[in-house]
This record gives sequence, C-alpha cells and structure tokens, in this order.
Amino acid sequence: MDTIKYCLTCNEILTGRKDKKFCDSHCRTYYHNIKNRQSTDQIKKINSILKKNRKILKELSIASKTIVMKRLLVEKGFSFKYFTGIYISESKNVYNLCYDHAYRDLGNDKYLLIKQKVTP
Repeated sequence: MDTIKYCLTCNEILTGRKDKKFCDSHCRTYYHNIKNRQSTDQIKKINSILKKNRKILKELSIASKTIVMKRLLVEKGFSFKYFTGIYISESKNVYNLCYDHAYRDLGNDKYLLIKQKVTP
C-alpha cells in the first residue's frame, strides 16, 4: 500500500508520479528560492564588498602605480579580507587582485596600488 505524500511547500496531497515532491512549478520554485536564499544573500554581500574595494582602489589609483597609507584605505572602508585573486610577480612580490586593480603591502603601513591591464 502506498503512503500519502505531501507537497514540500504547501502540504497538498500529491498525485501522479511516486517520486513527485511538489504539486506544481510554483511550489517547486518557491521552495528552492527559500532554500537557496541564504547562500544567495551571502554571495550578494561579498560581491558588494568586492565592488566597494574596487571602487576605492580605482579612486585612489591616480597613476599606474600609486603608494597610499593603510589608514586611508581603512578610512574609506576597504576590506583587506576580500579580493578576487593573487598575483606573484617575476620578482616574487605578492599582489592581491580586486578585478582589474592590484595592491601590495609594502610594510610600514604603506600599500602599492597598481592598475591592471585587462585583455579581452
């Protein structure tokens, strides 16, 4: 004897296929949107931080290479925890990338900002 199954969203009795979980596409979409909301919200938050970091680097990069004090980056709300990649130069200098901008800790609370050349 088959057990009665209910829609995971609205608890309506399901009819049809034995492996059916939702009564219609609306309930299926709603269920997955709620389930994925937390990870989507986290991604949006991180993307927002990365965009802000890029905006700050772009604003402060007045030349192809610019040295700024860490204090200035912090005052503008720069988050050193978030970046899009790491680049190691031929001279073994480590740069953190934020999309098309890079920065490197020079020590003594100074950072070197570099505008990257982006090739499509």
